[in-house]
Amino acid sequence: MTSVVLYAAGARVAIHHGNLDQAEQDLARAQLLQPQATHALPYYAVQARLELIRAYLALTDVASARTVLREVDDLLRWRPDLGTLPDQTNQLRSQLDHIGTDAIGTASLTIAEQRLLPLLPTHHTFREIGQHLHLSQHTVKSQAMSVYRKLGVSSRGQAIQRARTLGLLAA
Repeated sequence: MTSVVLYAAGARVAIHHGNLDQAEQDLARAQLLQPQATHALPYYAVQARLELIRAYLALTDVASARTVLREVDDLLRWRPDLGTLPDQTNQLRSQLDHIGTDAIGTASLTIAEQRLLPLLPTHHTFREIGQHLHLSQHTVKSQAMSVYRKLGVSSRGQAIQRARTLGLLAA
């Protein structure tokens, strides 16, 4: 059961070191083990979910953090007597409220979009990018439009600027 907590904490360490692939793998492993740590061990179930929330916050994946927070709230309604965990939950809720719903991070982009993002500043055409990625020009354009939408912009130049501002691209 403690593996869930360890994987969630490992994801935060991987994020800190800039290893997003490892972070995603650790989060996936934690999520697979999560159902096993629900009613049998409620303290660990809540603690594991709090670590997952912290990892999602580090990735600025607000939607996933809120989803897991709802699970924590359900568990705490069932078992409110879990020491300091309700206080930790309230602190994380406060952090989430301050971030807002418009926070963007690499976690909100698909793997394909993350692969495309560093190629946008090259000023290659979508066709050239598609050749490099072994994709059609139309697929690249579709992924780019999705990136623009998620970043809240309407052009390639704005997307590059916004991604740099958010730290998703090097300056």
